Amino acid sequence: MLDQQTLDRLWNFTDPALSEQRFRDALADPAYTTDEKAELTTQLGRAIGLQERYEEADALLDSIDCEEEPTVGVRVLLERGRLLTSSGHAAMAAPLLEQAAELGDHLGEEFLAVDALHMLAEADPAHAEAWTRSALEYASTAHDRHTRRWMAELHSSLGRMLHRAGRFTEALVEFQLAEQWAEQAGTPVQQQQAREAILACELDMATN
Repeated sequence: MLDQQTLDRLWNFTDPALSEQRFRDALADPAYTTDEKAELTTQLGRAIGLQERYEEADALLDSIDCEEEPTVGVRVLLERGRLLTSSGHAAMAAPLLEQAAELGDHLGEEFLAVDALHMLAEADPAHAEAWTRSALEYASTAHDRHTRRWMAELHSSLGRMLHRAGRFTEALVEFQLAEQWAEQAGTPVQQQQAREAILACELDMATN
């Protein structure tokens, strides 16, 4: 199966149309195996969904044979849950994402398990804080360094939730943790975003 870094190199989340073309090009490459192409197809579906072509993305996910390779099954559950959330059917997405998290954990697919928990915070906003804390707990013990890169994003997400709720002191702690993780295992963009969040939170603490 493909490692997450390979898929990440094909993604440009600021340009889903470009990502779509990259995945179509990869699917035309005979160097990839049948199972790898199935994984690539899940990401093609995601790129199409990001362009709000929901029916097309749904049909594409339906076409994937995931009986032979369980990791493909996790990705199909995850992307279908993501698609349902984006298209306004979050209540239908939540059980699929829970299945993706459980199966990903069972298979040792740490990155996918954390991704599913992170998505559950969007699909199930009433329990968003709990899902995000679960994702943080899981990612903090991950063996895979690439999975630990989630820590900066997850602390930032939790910080934003707490900030919106007026829980500024707790939010500041999360933003500071996000900055620390971004410096350890994240990206320069994550570092900058964390610093900006810290300053905004400190300003709100001073004026409220």
